[in-house]
Amino acid sequence: MKTALRAADRSGVLEAARIIRNGGLAAFPTETVYGLGADAANETAVGKIYTVKGRPPDNPLILHICDVSQFYGCTEQTPDYCGALISAVWPGPLTVVALKKNSVPAWGTAGLPTIAIRMPSNETARLLIEYAQTPIYAPSANVSGRPSPTSARHVLQDLDGKIDIILDGGPCACGLESTVIDVSGDLPRVLRPGFITADMIYAKIGFYPETEHPLGKPKSPGMKYAHYAPKAELTVINGSPERAAALINERAGVEEKRVGILATDQTIDMYDKSKYFVLNAGDRSNAELIGANLFAALRAFDDKGVDIIYAEGIADAGVGSAVMDRLKKAAGGRVIEV
Repeated sequence: MKTALRAADRSGVLEAARIIRNGGLAAFPTETVYGLGADAANETAVGKIYTVKGRPPDNPLILHICDVSQFYGCTEQTPDYCGALISAVWPGPLTVVALKKNSVPAWGTAGLPTIAIRMPSNETARLLIEYAQTPIYAPSANVSGRPSPTSARHVLQDLDGKIDIILDGGPCACGLESTVIDVSGDLPRVLRPGFITADMIYAKIGFYPETEHPLGKPKSPGMKYAHYAPKAELTVINGSPERAAALINERAGVEEKRVGILATDQTIDMYDKSKYFVLNAGDRSNAELIGANLFAALRAFDDKGVDIIYAEGIADAGVGSAVMDRLKKAAGGRVIEV
């Protein structure tokens, strides 16, 4: 199979919609990361997603919709705060996990009584769903476990020849996957942090969500399995800029392998760029910018063939919590506090 790369214009979106209606797979941009879409009503097509990505069968998919009525057509017993939340945030980078109707097939929900749904704010994504005339199941368009794709080039790196079409809509604005919130109980629970923070949710519904720990079968992507990992071994160094940079320089100085360093504005000049491959993730005070750059940076380290990566941590608050969540998972839990 040869994967077609098309511009995300009307012609390209119509072609991708035709492919989805015919049971194929189409990668498309969203405001978070690129998604790999299939007709949610086609069991065979949804099964292809799992096969192409190498995705574990108990890892549920996110249903992408273009109209709120599609959410209520799939769910039941949603609490009052759910309506207030989605009215305030959708379309946007928020996935809602709700109890599903019995009529919803199990092949995208990993056999769970819940379904994960979001309405993307990216216009290309919503037009694709509209033109396909069906909700679309769409995880990130990468091989499972790899850094999520934030450009069409990243999708090609992982899935060229394995899917039918990629719509190139340029770099994703957010660069981190959606916040996932579970509304299947009396109180909302954040299953995965993202650009929609707990403070934002409080502002919309009047109380803070709880935080879910990934025990047992995952209710949403990104809860149980190793994710976002570059090919090189990654270690996160967490502390003040000066102390983090000092420890990274100390450890990198004794490495015999090729070292990559993910620095920040505050430390970029503290590293010897003639010895190490150094990337600047951005200003530590701007977690949104660092989040938007993170996955592209991890893939850039792969492109340079580094063997060891040291990444500076940032404050674990607000969007910084989402950044640190992805970094810790990419590192397989290798975090050093200084």
